[in-house]
Amino acid sequence: MSGRVLLFMLGVAVALSATADTRQYSHGISYVEPLKYPADFTHFDYVNPDAPRGGLLRAPIRGTYDSFNGILDRGRIAAPTHRLVAEGDWVLIYDKLLEQALDESAAYYGRLASAIWVADDYKQFAFKIRQEARWHDGTKLTPDDVVFTFRMMKKHGAAGVRSALLELDTIERISEDEVLFTTNPNTPSNPDLPIMIGQYSILPEHYWVTRDISKTTVEPPLGSGPYRIRDYDLGRTITIERVDDYWGDGLPVNKGRYNFKTIKYDYFRDESIQLEALKGGVIDVRQETVSKNWMTAYEFPAVKSGFLKKELVDLARPWGLWAAVLWNLNRKKFQDVRVREALYLMSEFRYTNRVLMFGFYNYAKSYFYNSPMASSGMPSEKELVLLEPLRGQIPDRVFTEPWLGNETSGYGFDRDNVKRSLELFKDAGWEIRDGVMTNTASGEPFRIQFIFSSPFSLRQETPLMRMLNMIGIATTARTIEYSNWLYRMRKGLFDGTTQTWIPSNMPGIFVRNQLGSASADWDYSQNWGRVRDPAVDIMTDHIMAARTPEDLYAATRALDRILLWNFYRIPGLGSPGYRLVYWDKFGIPDSNLRLQREAWVDTWWWDEAKAERVRLGMAELTGK
Repeated sequence: MSGRVLLFMLGVAVALSATADTRQYSHGISYVEPLKYPADFTHFDYVNPDAPRGGLLRAPIRGTYDSFNGILDRGRIAAPTHRLVAEGDWVLIYDKLLEQALDESAAYYGRLASAIWVADDYKQFAFKIRQEARWHDGTKLTPDDVVFTFRMMKKHGAAGVRSALLELDTIERISEDEVLFTTNPNTPSNPDLPIMIGQYSILPEHYWVTRDISKTTVEPPLGSGPYRIRDYDLGRTITIERVDDYWGDGLPVNKGRYNFKTIKYDYFRDESIQLEALKGGVIDVRQETVSKNWMTAYEFPAVKSGFLKKELVDLARPWGLWAAVLWNLNRKKFQDVRVREALYLMSEFRYTNRVLMFGFYNYAKSYFYNSPMASSGMPSEKELVLLEPLRGQIPDRVFTEPWLGNETSGYGFDRDNVKRSLELFKDAGWEIRDGVMTNTASGEPFRIQFIFSSPFSLRQETPLMRMLNMIGIATTARTIEYSNWLYRMRKGLFDGTTQTWIPSNMPGIFVRNQLGSASADWDYSQNWGRVRDPAVDIMTDHIMAARTPEDLYAATRALDRILLWNFYRIPGLGSPGYRLVYWDKFGIPDSNLRLQREAWVDTWWWDEAKAERVRLGMAELTGK
């Protein structure tokens, strides 16, 4: 080894040592608000730390699965092997670096990591890995596994993963228990990134080194979390069982959680069959996704007798837009904002909600509905500071009009809306000829092919399609199998659909993945609408740069106005809560705290006395 190389290596070692001396590690991290729980906390307030262990929970999932490799775009991933907790509270066979506190807006505490350090400029952050962490085969979980995981995700991960990790430059093991992440020097500071990194499932290097991580697999993988896969019927069911010697049992973030001995997931094609399975006792708990069912389908003896519970759960998270109509901007006809506004004016939320939804929903007039991130009225001074440089790039009405939504009487179509819609179509080069909306230059008829994942989505948009037919726009609509629908959304093989948009309290990376221009050309990206809007990208950067609640809200509200006045989606359904239905067999923590997500999978427990009451009561009701 030359003296120059040796001196260089010594210099690097000294630099790392000096940096390490200045790192102030913490037991948790919070975005714009202080942490609620101190370093010596013993458990979250929303759990029962003395909850008993045992019993079986049976839950439904819509669709199917054919792979246990959760980092890829290819295949349909089995629920317990997802790569990210944000994709559902099903990530149960793996551990992650940080655990979210559900009673705080955006706070995370050490799980695999005993501590986290973040540089003031968010350009570097590090995790200390717990010495006691183990894989299910007994092998020690090390910083090398963390490095391996993120290098593989940057190389082979799904489009949304690679987009989320765009700013990440290096991942290094810097000591026997530390991993250091460094962002690209030319990227802006991003407070989302350390938390996003902390939420990904960590994978075992020694397991995958003999397997091809770039391909789908139906071999149950090795994990480190509270559950392991026990058995499965590919595409139909999957059963996981609790790991008796789970290494993380006593961690404060896990105390009182993961109480079921066994969890079985049944896969269903649609909601109607799920509902019948619940009534028949095949599953124990589900979210009711259909408002008509919620209002009309639970008037039977088991509910009236209290054996089957029906609760509207108030969550603290932003609800965003529920099943909003989404246009594919890769289709030329949707690229003109006048056309998108004209289509929006033909929608009838008040009628749809009254007639088809039984009045269940609120009118969501914001992408951040049910959150202080939502815009209202005219822009504030702080919003205008962000919006003024974009004059000429965004609709003028951002500065001159409050967004009021498309308010109608809900009884019959609104003639003024139809008149204005036809004017906009004409301005954009479309007019009705012989009853057909026709492009005045090419003679092309205006047609829209809707593809939905559920018959209830199709039913929901029937009034819109009827109104479009009335002005000469031919519409077709099909409900296809969920996995096929998901494939077509990711590949951009559709004109229109419905998509639910639910941002987190740290919306930066979510917004970039869903709306960022960089991801619009990627197959399998989360930007299904193929939005390419420099103003949206700029405002997303402002969201990611926010360091105070005031700066965050100014940026999200400004973005909200840009999105609404560009008519990228047709807003409508605003959920007033989470529709939970379950058999009364379970213990539920006695807490009045509003949580960020539904928590029945990981905080409930089996209650034998309740289960026996249900069994005897139903036997009496049914005579069986």
